[in-house]
Amino acid sequence: MNRSSVACLLTSALAALWLLAACAKDTVPSKSAAAGTSATKESTDAAKDSERLGVTLTAAQIEKLGVTTDPAATAEYTEQAAGYGLIASHESIAQAVSELETAEASARFSQSALTRAQRLAGTPGAMSADAEDSIAQKAAVDRVALTLTTQRLSALFGMNPPWNRGENGAMLERLASGRSKLLRATFPLDTLDAGIPRSLRAQRISAKKPAKDWRSTIVWQAPADSGIPGRSFFALLDNSDAQEGERLQVWAPIGASLQGVVVPAPAVVMSDGKFWCYVEHDAGIFARVEIDAGRPVSGGYFVSDGVKAGEKIVSSAAGQLLAKELGTESESD
Repeated sequence: MNRSSVACLLTSALAALWLLAACAKDTVPSKSAAAGTSATKESTDAAKDSERLGVTLTAAQIEKLGVTTDPAATAEYTEQAAGYGLIASHESIAQAVSELETAEASARFSQSALTRAQRLAGTPGAMSADAEDSIAQKAAVDRVALTLTTQRLSALFGMNPPWNRGENGAMLERLASGRSKLLRATFPLDTLDAGIPRSLRAQRISAKKPAKDWRSTIVWQAPADSGIPGRSFFALLDNSDAQEGERLQVWAPIGASLQGVVVPAPAVVMSDGKFWCYVEHDAGIFARVEIDAGRPVSGGYFVSDGVKAGEKIVSSAAGQLLAKELGTESESD
């Protein structure tokens, strides 16, 4: 075999080896691809684990832990602006009402006397001109006094109180006697839109939760509070045991209403800086559901997603369920 043939054979062998190496390289996965596949699998597993948050208990375990459930009740929620209120003394209201009634009576009497004197003019029973002038002067003074009293009342209770719309006697009488309470509410600047709130909700300033609250739909504009910059309103509170001079926390609705449910306060637990509740989807299977606790209401929290109306919320022993799920319950449990 000559040298030219040997060279050709070596060249062919080297080319075959190079092709085999290239094919082998294509069939072996790279380290980065393997790492990506592993990360994707871990992410999928984590997602499946998050969907499985909760705990499964037997009937005996449920009874031992004292787990009870209540159906989620439907609720309506409206964003609210917060302010402070003061229950006015009915003594000042009674005084103002008394002055108004006195001024009205005086004006009616003097006007009646003037009308009678004018009717008798030119008859045998006519009064002297001086007497008629005196009666006319008295009627004019009484009209001015009534106007002043009315203006003073509007300065105290606003330019457009509800008793200007035909409910004069009964409403003022309830306020003057103390059967109804007059609430003056003030809201900080830029917390309310223009206009008068359609309702107000008042509650005692107390550490006890949930506290009793009162609602009023009779609301009207009040003179500005010289001590607090903002907007002030009056509201009529019926069936309230709030004391005169007592300060209350007040809320006014703003924005559109939302539909959702109320999660009772005892049903809410905290874990990893988040708020949760347990919902029993099937017998003995309790799913842990994250909720938004940013909308507190009387007795719990309003939520618009995560929990549906009618679903069974664990209302007691939610903390024990969390401890059992996380494996932190005591051995005696």
